[in-house]
Amino acid sequence: MTSRPAVVLTGFMGSGKSTVGRALGALGLDFVDTDAEIERRAGRTIPEIFAADGEDGFRAIEADTVRDVLATSRGIVALGGRITDRSGDP
Repeated sequence: MTSRPAVVLTGFMGSGKSTVGRALGALGLDFVDTDAEIERRAGRTIPEIFAADGEDGFRAIEADTVRDVLATSRGIVALGGRITDRSGDP
């Protein structure tokens, strides 16, 4: 059986995905914010990634991170605000 997140939160930047995700995490489920996970994995902030690698570089890191998190998380996942704007990605 494939592992899947219990809840995936999507929406515009600043719409409250991370706030809702943390609140749902109080129910005992793990919570992953993909923006925070990108920064953790890259060892840089998102603005630093954009400055050094450009948008295409950031989107490649984002797509890899989101695919991995969605494939391995069984809790709550909050996706970045633009991830739903890109048809077919990830």
